[in-house]
Amino acid sequence: MSNLTKVKEVHSKISQIKDEIRKVIVGQENIVDFVILGLLSDGHVLLEGAPGLAKTLLVRALAKSLDCEFKRIQFTPDLMPTDITGVSVYQPSDGSFRFSEGPVFTNLLLADEINRAPPKTQASMLEAMQERQVSSENKRHELPKPFLVLATQNPIEQEGTYPLPEAQVDRFMFKVVVDYPSEDQEVDIVRRFTDGTDAYAELETIKPIMSPSEIIEYQNFIRQDIRLSEDIIKYIVKLTKTTRESEEVVIGASPRASLWLAIAGKANAVMEGRDYVNPSDIQKVAPNILRHRVIVSPEWEFEGVNSESIITRVLRNIPVPTI
Repeated sequence: MSNLTKVKEVHSKISQIKDEIRKVIVGQENIVDFVILGLLSDGHVLLEGAPGLAKTLLVRALAKSLDCEFKRIQFTPDLMPTDITGVSVYQPSDGSFRFSEGPVFTNLLLADEINRAPPKTQASMLEAMQERQVSSENKRHELPKPFLVLATQNPIEQEGTYPLPEAQVDRFMFKVVVDYPSEDQEVDIVRRFTDGTDAYAELETIKPIMSPSEIIEYQNFIRQDIRLSEDIIKYIVKLTKTTRESEEVVIGASPRASLWLAIAGKANAVMEGRDYVNPSDIQKVAPNILRHRVIVSPEWEFEGVNSESIITRVLRNIPVPTI
């Protein structure tokens, strides 16, 4: 099978997934795109937005469109690390310990309101997200494949939240800000779901489109077979390096950001029906990859500078390669 034929196959599957998600989600096309990009890139996604913006519903809709195991954890202040990863349980019959798997052992994990739990509990997911395993009693327990964390969080100004540690935030490929719907979209939401139709009941009508084996196959195809030119690689590295050189920044984007830009660029190319990456792919994914990796110094924050403005400036000023 040629690369272009495979691209058409993946593109068709993505279109079907979007159609299924639209059964319960009005608008939010950009958010849906980035959740699917995370899936195809094998990268975790953090969705940030105020309550009531259908973040949880969107993740549930994606889970229904995938023939994968799905679990949800509601993060709360009293949630313990072992409530997520699992615990070794003593077996009186033979005096041994047996590991009882926690909800992190799944294909698709919804970490709902992740910043409602204290840092120790948030950190319990670090190993699982980065190394796809859980360690207990000096033994490693491999997580299923594929494994994707889709986390939601409320803005940190909301009462009763804990800012995610920088090391944890960096484990997310994307940080996507979920905004309010347009006026027309909100009218459509009110019209659709006040006539006796229940959004969560509509979830049951969503059909599975992609299997776990297909997800892994497509992830490998995107990484190995989508073309990324030397000029695009240099463009990516220049973008991330420039964020580190700004005087307004305490911490800039690391080489991990460069890797994610390359992989996400490939995935976006496939979503648009191409087997090669062009600069527009990188420009589309860059804000959601860089925004949580560019930390502005407090004195510049006081002047109104934020990571968004720095990223916008970098994207505007770095020469775009011609391909």
